[in-house]
Amino acid sequence: MSPRPKLHIVPPPPPPPDSARVRGEVLTEWPPDLYIPPEALEVFLESFEGPLDLLLYLIRKQNLDILDIPVAEITRQYMQYVELMRTLRLDLAAEYLVMAAMLTEIKSRMLLPKPETGEEEEEDPRAALVRRLQQYERFRDAAGKLNEKPRLERDIFIAYAADAGTAAAQPPPPRVYLDSLVDAYHNAMEQARRNRDLVLGREVLSVRERMTLILAQLSEARFLRFEQVFTAAEGRMGLVVSLSALLELLRENMITVVQNEPFSPIHLRAV
Repeated sequence: MSPRPKLHIVPPPPPPPDSARVRGEVLTEWPPDLYIPPEALEVFLESFEGPLDLLLYLIRKQNLDILDIPVAEITRQYMQYVELMRTLRLDLAAEYLVMAAMLTEIKSRMLLPKPETGEEEEEDPRAALVRRLQQYERFRDAAGKLNEKPRLERDIFIAYAADAGTAAAQPPPPRVYLDSLVDAYHNAMEQARRNRDLVLGREVLSVRERMTLILAQLSEARFLRFEQVFTAAEGRMGLVVSLSALLELLRENMITVVQNEPFSPIHLRAV
């Protein structure tokens, strides 16, 4: 058999420069039906917190003296920004228009000729605006410095550590609650139910005899597990008698119940 010819996969040629590939087709020029709205390429980067912030930005941008503001030029630039906000359909607050009216009034008052009288010279129309700008700039700079300071839960986080003395101390022995005894009793009952045998005959069990038997077991061993007191062969009657004997011994303060930690085995100990 002749050898099978090898297949060579040729990748598609790369698109030429100054082009784009859209859905597998190479486009070298704009589609004729492509519509670009006029405002799509307009970018407005500056954001101002109010008319004073905008006015102060225009003054500082041109390195002008705040005490000698060229009102005519500043008013023209301010109105350009206001018109730009309107064109971009931004929410224009009423305070911007109030500042525009104030600038126009100051410009008009500065254009009017001053009467030559011997009376005291009238205050510069720009003085009130300059005082507001200076006060705003001081508060703005102070707020910026406060914001740069480390802030709790933003830049600084408090770390808590346990006391060395408290960690080295031995924990108090856990207390034995009635719920633990009830759970252990239910577990023993469940085990007795699984191992239950049918026994015919009468069973005679004595609580006093069971108390004596438990004390005898504790005299031989220092500790006795709770489950060792119950015998599955005695059935439910034996479980009831053993539990009654245990409770009677506890009431008479002849034995104690010990548990090292929660959910750990329960042990009996003679007093």
